[in-house]
Amino acid sequence: MKLLFIPMLSAPAINILLGLLFVLLLIWFFWPGRGGLALMGSFSTNRKKAMLEDALKYLFDCEYRNQPCDINSLAGNLHISGDKASDTVQSLISMGLATSSNHDLSLTDTGRSYALRVIRVHRIWEKYLAEETGVASTHWHTEADRVEHMMTEDSVEELAARMGHPVFDPHGDPIPTVLGELPDNKGVLLSSLKEGDMGLITHLEDEPRAIYDQLVVFGLYAGMQVYVTDVTPQKITIVAGGDEVILTPFFASQVTVNVFSENEPVREKHNNLALLQVGQSAEVAGISPHLRGQQRRRLMDLGIVPGTEVRAVIRSASGDPVGYRIMGTTIGIRKSQAEHIYIKNIRTYEPEYQA
Repeated sequence: MKLLFIPMLSAPAINILLGLLFVLLLIWFFWPGRGGLALMGSFSTNRKKAMLEDALKYLFDCEYRNQPCDINSLAGNLHISGDKASDTVQSLISMGLATSSNHDLSLTDTGRSYALRVIRVHRIWEKYLAEETGVASTHWHTEADRVEHMMTEDSVEELAARMGHPVFDPHGDPIPTVLGELPDNKGVLLSSLKEGDMGLITHLEDEPRAIYDQLVVFGLYAGMQVYVTDVTPQKITIVAGGDEVILTPFFASQVTVNVFSENEPVREKHNNLALLQVGQSAEVAGISPHLRGQQRRRLMDLGIVPGTEVRAVIRSASGDPVGYRIMGTTIGIRKSQAEHIYIKNIRTYEPEYQA
């Protein structure tokens, strides 16, 4: 058996080696463009750019909704200190992107154009996540926030063209055009409605995320019809999607609706597939706007389109999923999806014999 001997380095040799490593480290750190110092500077620059663009978005949102904006509200929205918000505002002013008058902040024409470009990227990416991926709705805004500061204009326009140049994002907000055009905000806050009013949800506030998450828990989404049944100083009760929902005035103020006029026809109310019992059949009336992207396409590929007959033929031992007969094939659909499939003309049928 041979023993492998590793020669021990002398103290001078160790010092020379350590000195060489230190020199190499210094060279890497100060290497132009790609060294550690350049990476740190790039990271700092990107963070500052993201902060400025987030501030521009907030200022534009205040302007679009006719709400006052000052340094304190900006700090609260961006979750930064007052000093940091003041520095950000000073940067925007020095760059000619914003102005300040009597503590109120507003955008210049240049700042408004810049803000609209960032908003366009954000909303197109949200639309992409909603329609082309399986990303949960509660993550659309966060992911778009991350990407909006990195995408080039060419890549954004390529993505928009691939999706057919969408006009609205999945939250109901209009997407600015390439020229920075945006329709006027015509909606009203749900909190301003009176008992007996009806409307269509056009926007759910998606920032901060905790607010949007709670609105999703309530089952609300853009495109849903709502009917106000009771209003008190403590709560607002609505009927949405056939269910009663109780909101505090704060959460109701995070929902924008278009109020129906007295002469405007009310949408026909349909039952949902989850209510269909074994031995009953119905006609598919449509799919809720709440189901998007891959989920929606999968259901349509299975034949769930308006006019198709669907039969409830078997229920699992746990009650979920339920087997539905659609176009000669039995398909298992979970209650969470069946609740968003609208049906009409419910009737009974003779169950098929099953061995």
